[in-house]
Amino acid sequence: MSVIRLLVLGAVRRHGRAHGYQVRNDLEYWGAHEWSTAKPGSIYHALKQMAKQGLLLAHEVAPSTAGGPPRTEYEITGRGTEEFFALLRSSLTSYDRGVEVLSAGIGFIVELERAEAVALLERRIAAIEGWRASVMEHWIPADGPEALGHIGEIMNMWIHSADAGAEWTRGLIGRIEAGAYTFADEGEPFAGVLPEGREDPYATGVPGPGSTR
Repeated sequence: MSVIRLLVLGAVRRHGRAHGYQVRNDLEYWGAHEWSTAKPGSIYHALKQMAKQGLLLAHEVAPSTAGGPPRTEYEITGRGTEEFFALLRSSLTSYDRGVEVLSAGIGFIVELERAEAVALLERRIAAIEGWRASVMEHWIPADGPEALGHIGEIMNMWIHSADAGAEWTRGLIGRIEAGAYTFADEGEPFAGVLPEGREDPYATGVPGPGSTR
């Protein structure tokens, strides 16, 4: 799964229509440039590629008053929306694709209805528990990691990671079921995007290739 595709599609969708610098600003505001592949160059590349693939619609707008080439704004298409939700659901149920995938999914979880979000997270727990059980076929934590030499520390780490992941997911489910956050079927979800013209306190300040701001 491409984390950058999920992040970029989701950012464009939240704006309705956005240019590359807005998308980049939003993702840097989330800190995504630190925990994912959402670097300036990859963001602009993803926008152009997904426009070619029919997931985004590119609109060329007038140049700024300061001059320069026309700016391109992007709008998500029907196919892009389908791709966004497929990637989102996959990110919330997959346990083995890295924390950046889960982070991207959590960033857009409120785009789902509350009941579906809970169901997807429950599937995540079931997947984690299934994977943990498969590890336990080869190693029993009560025996201690030393039973397999230092290699046992690998399985020890896996078990602890699985337990922590399941515990965190159960906590999130509990908060959601208790009424935390505003989901798609309940009104306007928290956008988490920067208003036009607002300075991003977390921006890198590094221009990206192909950027016309």
